[in-house]
Amino acid sequence: MHYAYLLRCADGSYYAGYTTDPRRREAEHDAGEGAKYTRGRTPVELVHVEAFDSRSAAMSREYALKRLSHDRKRRLAVETDVERVLAEEPPA
Repeated sequence: MHYAYLLRCADGSYYAGYTTDPRRREAEHDAGEGAKYTRGRTPVELVHVEAFDSRSAAMSREYALKRLSHDRKRRLAVETDVERVLAEEPPA
């Protein structure tokens, strides 16, 4: 599976990314091993994630997430049950 995700940074900003393992990527960002943007804004929290079958679809969604307003990102964060999304079985 491929994922587009949003992190909420310690300063209240949001970071959008792409990964094949959201929890590992969250830990990398938290450890200062992620994007330059998040290095000075730890701790981070995984607040939104969407699963895709293809890398290209996930990366397209990442691009769309990056373009959203702060308020829309905040609404996605509130509306998303990250644990449920990550626990779902991948499509057959």
